[in-house]
Amino acid sequence: MHERSKIYLYSIIFLIAAVVSDSNYSRAGENEAHKINGNIKTPVINYAVMCEGVKNHEPVNKATVFSVVKKKVFCFTDFNVVPEKTHIYHRWYREDKPAAKVKLKLQPPRWSTFSSIQLRESDIGPWRVEVTDQNGYVFYILRFSITN
Repeated sequence: MHERSKIYLYSIIFLIAAVVSDSNYSRAGENEAHKINGNIKTPVINYAVMCEGVKNHEPVNKATVFSVVKKKVFCFTDFNVVPEKTHIYHRWYREDKPAAKVKLKLQPPRWSTFSSIQLRESDIGPWRVEVTDQNGYVFYILRFSITN
């Protein structure tokens, strides 16, 4: 199989995986473990997306497949309930191997934040970002792919 065909096939597989993962993944807002005596005690994620940039506190060019030519990819997260000052993490993985861990602050009552990585030719392939709290609870998983 030609290299370009492999990349196209990987892209299709990861698009399908992203849709299936997104539709089956439980968001923190739906999880009763984040409530104590009926009160929300941890942040509640509104949405998370991969994108080409962030402008005016909003994601730009959301996607699941990114060209290495763009030089950078962003993970944008929006929390619509932040009960107290805290931190979250964007844990970046390339082919299931840790690539970066970015600590980000959240402040009440609502907060958006993002992280990014520089892209190199060696980064082509499948990726994911796990959005977690300080204890490792996974709020959301984003899957995407880097191509030529």
